Amino acid sequence: MKTPIILTALFAAATALPASAQNTPGPTLSNVLKKGYVECSVPSGTPGFGFVDSKGEFRGLDVDTCKAVAAAIFGDATKARFVGLNGAQRLPALQSGQVDLVVQTLTQTQSREAANGLLFTGVNFYDGQSFLVRKSSGVKAAKDLAGASVCVSAGSTSELNLADWSQANNIKVNPVVFERVDEGRAAYDKGRCDAYSTDSSQLATIATIMHDPDDQMVVPEVISKEPLGPAVRQGDDQWYEIVKWTLNALIEAEEQGITQANVDEKLNSQTPTVKRLLGTTGDYGKFMALDNKWAFNAIKAVGNYGEMYDRNFGPLKLPRGKNALWSKGGLMYSAPIR
Repeated sequence: MKTPIILTALFAAATALPASAQNTPGPTLSNVLKKGYVECSVPSGTPGFGFVDSKGEFRGLDVDTCKAVAAAIFGDATKARFVGLNGAQRLPALQSGQVDLVVQTLTQTQSREAANGLLFTGVNFYDGQSFLVRKSSGVKAAKDLAGASVCVSAGSTSELNLADWSQANNIKVNPVVFERVDEGRAAYDKGRCDAYSTDSSQLATIATIMHDPDDQMVVPEVISKEPLGPAVRQGDDQWYEIVKWTLNALIEAEEQGITQANVDEKLNSQTPTVKRLLGTTGDYGKFMALDNKWAFNAIKAVGNYGEMYDRNFGPLKLPRGKNALWSKGGLMYSAPIR
């Protein structure tokens, strides 16, 4: 029996290259190529996510995410530059074009996209907000914070979540708001606040650098959902795709067992998924006006997602938890590159 003409036509259309693929640099990529680097707003005082080390260099998961984007574009992770802005500054900096990308423990919310002209490109860390307290205070649970002063960062979802939680549970607290994360953290450490509230993972790492780490405890309750991830400006689909698929590539690499150490060897793989990811088949880079080895370059620069996590959170002894791969009980899952 002959295949009906209409089905043949539909199959041909489905397997053809996308007509909308943009093989020339769009506005953001053009600007990045012209200046020779990607500029990212990243944390500057949040262990694990972004901080400045003793050599004056930025390190952390969010920093590595930016480096991966730079490597995907230039084949060189050193083509990433970092700006440590406070919570209130980061979105205006992106909106105005001061930075190309925000990767700064930024929670995805509806208003940030719909009202602020942003687009989130995925999740690089699943988190939730809680409270850091002193064991010596006698606080065992969030309900024990009635009447307490709570340090929190301005312009953050943490500030809004604290107000929502207080109202919903009829527990009055006294927010003490700081422009910079490090200011709020220092104020709590000096005893100006009874508690410090932000994402649980950050609290766990912040506890380790308090003057008395053994007296610190993160209360068990989680009062919010905090899907953290990179954000770009609306209006440039190509740039959105570059950042989105670079993050997906790092997760896919872990799923496929591709590491910073073996990625060269994996170029010889005959596994179709690996061949597409590393650019030995197809034009998946050219669809975004990049070299077909864009993902190879990103993995070679920073490793896969698991390696990034272990490098930045391993020393802090922070379990992967929800950030494990979906196949290992977590939520990390890459959309297919095909």
